[in-house]
Amino acid sequence: MTDAPQIALQSPLIAVVVIGLVLAFIFGTIAHRLKLSPIVGYLLAGVAVGPFTPGFVADTTLTLQLAEIGVVLLMFGVGLHFSPKDLLAVRGIAVPGALLQVTFATALGAGAAWLIGWPLGTGIVFGLALSVASTVVMTRTLQDRHLTESTRGHIAIGWLVMQDLITVLALVLLPPLASALKGGSIDAGALATSLLFTFAKLGAFVALMLIVGRRVIPAILHYTAHTGSRELFRLAVLSVALGVAFLAAELFGVSIALGAFFAGMILSGSQLSQRAAEESLPLRDAFAVLFFVSVGVIFNPMVIVEEPGSLVLSLLVVMVGTGGIAFVISRLFGYPLSTALFIGAGLAQIGEFSFILADLGIDQGLLPDRARDLILGTSILSILANPFLIAAAERFRKPEAAAPEAVREKPAELSPTRLTDHAIVVGYGRVGSLVGAGLKSDGTPLLVIEEAQDRIETLEREGIEAIEGNAAMDRVLKAANVAGARLLFIAIPEAFEAGQIVQQARAANPALEIVARAHFDAEVDHLLKLGASEVIMGEREIAHAMLDHARGVA
Repeated sequence: MTDAPQIALQSPLIAVVVIGLVLAFIFGTIAHRLKLSPIVGYLLAGVAVGPFTPGFVADTTLTLQLAEIGVVLLMFGVGLHFSPKDLLAVRGIAVPGALLQVTFATALGAGAAWLIGWPLGTGIVFGLALSVASTVVMTRTLQDRHLTESTRGHIAIGWLVMQDLITVLALVLLPPLASALKGGSIDAGALATSLLFTFAKLGAFVALMLIVGRRVIPAILHYTAHTGSRELFRLAVLSVALGVAFLAAELFGVSIALGAFFAGMILSGSQLSQRAAEESLPLRDAFAVLFFVSVGVIFNPMVIVEEPGSLVLSLLVVMVGTGGIAFVISRLFGYPLSTALFIGAGLAQIGEFSFILADLGIDQGLLPDRARDLILGTSILSILANPFLIAAAERFRKPEAAAPEAVREKPAELSPTRLTDHAIVVGYGRVGSLVGAGLKSDGTPLLVIEEAQDRIETLEREGIEAIEGNAAMDRVLKAANVAGARLLFIAIPEAFEAGQIVQQARAANPALEIVARAHFDAEVDHLLKLGASEVIMGEREIAHAMLDHARGVA
């Protein structure tokens, strides 16, 4: 398949970035138009520039390295919204859940390998590679659905952290165990030394981050913020994320994903965490796209034709076995059906850590090259299917009694509000909560549309009617009775999403007073053109307030 006409360029790094992002944009747009996840488009873009298709061939090594930067920035961003308290809050399910899930999934993978005709040692490594979910896919799912700070998000992230630690141990233990897995003897001394050394390095890294990092990292960012240079602050954020991840991998043998996550988590308690998240967001998104492109690059589509039976068997282990085990474990721990379905569906895929395990297995003579092709094929097909599994799981959401450490989930079918002539606030963050407090003090009937479950809980405690969901969805606006509302405040910072809300609300209620927020003049024009009555730009209002104060003093 590699004898197809191909194009080589003189600047492979620039070519990978430019062509990868351009094709990801084209294929992602097509996928979005077809009502599919953009991830599908990114993966197909990678296949298009892979060595198994004609035309330009991306440098696989460079692509994977760029993808690792994406993993670092993504996990750093997740850590910024995840405090040590959150991690400890879900340890009751994350630790035993991940251990049981990896164990059972590895056993299922070993069984699949036996059916293929591979020995037990090969089967164990193969099963282990099929048991580890992709951190990037899961965290991207959580971010897209605004679930990072929800109970489901905390459980999923805690589960992924445990899987990461298990992977680190597996990478350390495979070389000394290679002889035994091939049917030879175990070097007990080498095994004990490896274990002791690994735990010592992990302990040293965690201690360093908790003792030194907790003081040094926030101090660096606070100092940089006081310089007044946005450029230097952005550079400081990237330096912390990439630097800690690199040192964690090189000095302590910790995966770069785990290192970046710890760096973000240490910074999460700082007042600058929100700003750090905003400054790193553009690069996080760009490099996350390159990660999915890189998965497509190393995928050989011919494995579907050459090994259909083995590929289906591997897919069943990941999507039915791993997903089913995670679901059962979540239910056994008393979590609602909706939460268990979401966790099971979210973990029913494999990615970056599976590739690393597969490469090590091949280097140690434990896996044949054929196994790597199956793992790659399983990865890309499970990632392609994952958005559909998540969507299917979300349809089963029902009102259920509260469970330990769980937030009560709302039904997919929203009950319409009885409020009329009321005010609707979209987003209950810093801006939305202030608007809501003002409306409440004025005695205006109030309804809030919010996606974050923890904020929904806060609103319910305060006696404010709330609808959980994305206001850009027509059914959510209908449930909020936008046609009978008097005021609509769009307090979310995303201009594109706000534009969709404005357009739908204006069509449903031509007389509605719509007030939105924006960051730039172009966003103001965009929202006004779509039908907003008034668009408030923060910088402009600050300037007016400063002038009003000065005139009052004078």
